[in-house]
Amino acid sequence: MSLWLQSCGRRARCDTMASIMTASGRIGFEEAGGGPATPIIFLHGVGSDKSVWQAQLAHFGKIRRSVAFDYPGYGESELLADATRDDFAKAILAAMDRLDIAKAHVCGLSLGGVVALAMHHAAPDRCSSLIIADSFAVHPDGQAIHDRSVAASRAMTMGELANARAGLLLGSQATPELRGEIIATMGRINPAAYRLGAAAVWLANQCDRARAVDVPTLILVGVEDMITPPALSQDLQAMIAQSQLVEIVGAGHLANVEQSARFNGAIESFFASLGN
Repeated sequence: MSLWLQSCGRRARCDTMASIMTASGRIGFEEAGGGPATPIIFLHGVGSDKSVWQAQLAHFGKIRRSVAFDYPGYGESELLADATRDDFAKAILAAMDRLDIAKAHVCGLSLGGVVALAMHHAAPDRCSSLIIADSFAVHPDGQAIHDRSVAASRAMTMGELANARAGLLLGSQATPELRGEIIATMGRINPAAYRLGAAAVWLANQCDRARAVDVPTLILVGVEDMITPPALSQDLQAMIAQSQLVEIVGAGHLANVEQSARFNGAIESFFASLGN
């Protein structure tokens, strides 16, 4: 197993931050914890990277192996030309192989939820459960959001785009410090990777895949989410037979960082109901 290790700096409970060579190229990851409990993996949104899962790695790493991945072109991962949502799913599965993770709870936010559905479609036996946050099977305004996102990524720097979008991403309780972190993270994204991510998420129509999900599924959404509002999560719940929906009070689109304790608590309750 060949790793490129990097400094964890001030990151909480960072046991390993590295990249690993896979059949889909170099994939970045950050890992915490271990133990006999079923691992959990975390998949980020279109405007972020693995670093947004710090609160979850710190929390869940206390009792189980917890890994956050970068998609191709994001963070420490190698850009994969013309990558689709299915290519993203394939890359995460390949990285799981290299890290000897046969099966895991798959938690994805926004684009991560779209990729989680694609992973279940490709390899349902690798998914112990799905946790789909602030996401959807199909977005009614997806084409328009995609087109605006792509145009903005060509007309602005990523930092300028991030500053323009931060208000839509965050709920009313977000602090100025969190806003600054979100802008900084988005500002680091490769614009070419961002455009691939935008197509992967906003042009998705995975209604058939959602209806075929046959594992326990937790659907989370911020009550104040303006980008993927609760109605889309309600639609998703109606499609997935073994699903439950929890709305996160005080959160916008980035529920995992805006209300990390509530977000983590909802997942813990879900795991308790599964017994793993």
